[in-house]
Amino acid sequence: MRSRAHIYVSGNVQGVFYRYETKKHAELHGVNGWARNLPDGRVEALFEGKKDRVDKLIEFCSRGPPGATVTDVEVTWETYTGEFRDFKIHYGY
Repeated sequence: MRSRAHIYVSGNVQGVFYRYETKKHAELHGVNGWARNLPDGRVEALFEGKKDRVDKLIEFCSRGPPGATVTDVEVTWETYTGEFRDFKIHYGY
């Protein structure tokens, strides 16, 4: 089953390679989409792929890489579209 999750991650998640590590884990699990920093200090991401793999990526995002302190992960499940071919990091706000 394919799924799509839109997430917002709060805490100390900028300046700690959070987006880079998320991309690395997404590629490892075969999940497509993107991640970006927000001006309020959160990271926003959109994941598409097999449900169990998206779940694993959300699990990673709940911990983050070394140096990150995650205080909250807000997940909204959306309709899968298949619009992404890979995983990208968006730079800037």
